[in-house]
Amino acid sequence: MAEKRTRRQHSLVDDPIPATLKRMTGPMIIGMLMMFSFNLIDTLFISMLGTEPLSAISFTFPVTFMILSLAIGLGIGTSAVVAKYLGCCEHEKAKQASTVTNYTSILLALILSLIGYIFMDEIFLLMGAREALLPQIRDYMEIWLPASALLVGMTTANSVLRACGDTKTPSIVMAASGVINAILDPILIFGFGPIPALGIQGAAIATLISWVVAFFYLFYYLTKKLQLVYTGIPSLSIFISSSREMLRIGIPASGANMMTPLAAGIMTAIAASYGESTVAAFGVGSRIESIACLLVLALSSTLPPFISQNLGAGRMDRIMESYRLTMKFILVWQLIVYVAMGLLAWVIAAVFTEDEAVARAIRLFIWILPLGYGLQGVVILTNSAFNALHKPMMALYLSIARFFVFYVPLAWLGSTLFGLAGFYGGALLGNVIMAALSWRTFKSAMKWV
Repeated sequence: MAEKRTRRQHSLVDDPIPATLKRMTGPMIIGMLMMFSFNLIDTLFISMLGTEPLSAISFTFPVTFMILSLAIGLGIGTSAVVAKYLGCCEHEKAKQASTVTNYTSILLALILSLIGYIFMDEIFLLMGAREALLPQIRDYMEIWLPASALLVGMTTANSVLRACGDTKTPSIVMAASGVINAILDPILIFGFGPIPALGIQGAAIATLISWVVAFFYLFYYLTKKLQLVYTGIPSLSIFISSSREMLRIGIPASGANMMTPLAAGIMTAIAASYGESTVAAFGVGSRIESIACLLVLALSSTLPPFISQNLGAGRMDRIMESYRLTMKFILVWQLIVYVAMGLLAWVIAAVFTEDEAVARAIRLFIWILPLGYGLQGVVILTNSAFNALHKPMMALYLSIARFFVFYVPLAWLGSTLFGLAGFYGGALLGNVIMAALSWRTFKSAMKWV
């Protein structure tokens, strides 16, 4: 097993760059498609309950994405630390780091979910939710929040595998989890036989069950089959050193990722000023975005271990070349996606709602915001690259600038001057500016690595 892991590790340093990234990214696309289908499938079935439940689930998106951002950030820290050790051929340190980072991540997730549980009503009222929506929001979040520790555990476990060059196993687990959720959703939401209709709460229970299955399988696979994680409690000195190294990257990376749901919360509050129809449409659009940017998100999981292993091996030339290739490819790809979405806007809106006001707002979203998804991809992948280079503060600074200097302020300004179209157009302009800034910052930073 150790010999097999060593071969995987060196393939990220020695194999041709396009072939290596393609081999790693292919399985991730399938796995992430199923992973992000959680929210999309939940939204699709809940939309059949009416506009009010759809609005309720739309308000939960920034909060659920906040936890997901913590998971992704801690996963980035895990992957960066473990992959760099593997690039230096320090396998025992990699195993110790894998163990500690998993324990630390789950503990942090439990703390964050407890805070969210205690202040649930205050959070959603601050976001602009009406008191009448709070019971439905609570039905969903009272189950989802405690279960979110499982999501974080799954994400860091998958990051350990990706750091070793294995993207196939995480993808299979994510895909299986998504299938379980998709099967259980209609059964628990609408009822089937002796199972009562649970409505919006049923969607949360379906997600919980699918995560339980995936979580326990992953930890069995890591501890028993691959022996990449110790089953016992590490010594205090190892726990402190490994967790400090992971958190040095993971906390800023989580902070950078949390800028997204924080900005989404503010954007939802702005959308709420146009009424519940616009909130519902914005929630649908945000979930469509996860699928439309699937390749960006897959690359953001496969590019970091590639960069970190090459960093450990001292191959800066391969890091810069992989960055250039990835940026050019994602700009072309997302332009193709935008054209396809624009042509299908009427169909997409009709799938999610029969309410013409909601459908009109969904179509407007699709015709404007996805034009900037390629530029948004440049920003996301640049942040991932900085984290992989063990420069998480650069990624954090870029994220703060993106959301709170350009994206949200320009969206608010556009909304004030030109209404809903200006709201979406301002956000698009923010992505244009940040993509150019991210590209220049990375090229400058690489001269000093």
